[in-house]
Amino acid sequence: MADWWELRRATNRKPATYTCPLCGKRLLAMTEHALIVPDGDASRRRHAHLGCVAAARARGELPTRSEWKRAQRPPHESLRARVRRVFRI
Repeated sequence: MADWWELRRATNRKPATYTCPLCGKRLLAMTEHALIVPDGDASRRRHAHLGCVAAARARGELPTRSEWKRAQRPPHESLRARVRRVFRI
């Protein structure tokens, strides 16, 4: 499983049918859907139903990169402490 995901809306312009990786059902050709990319690796991108992506996001299963990075930081760390840590002041 990926740590974070890039997410964007997509519409397929070619008559291809995909299988949604989240529900396992068919994603009909030329319908609006989402493109999900694990850890920013475009070679592993997948096409998914918008509803499946929305439900997975609501469950916390598809965090974006910024959400993932925010979760890596200690919650009590102040801005001043982060600046000192980054710049080793």
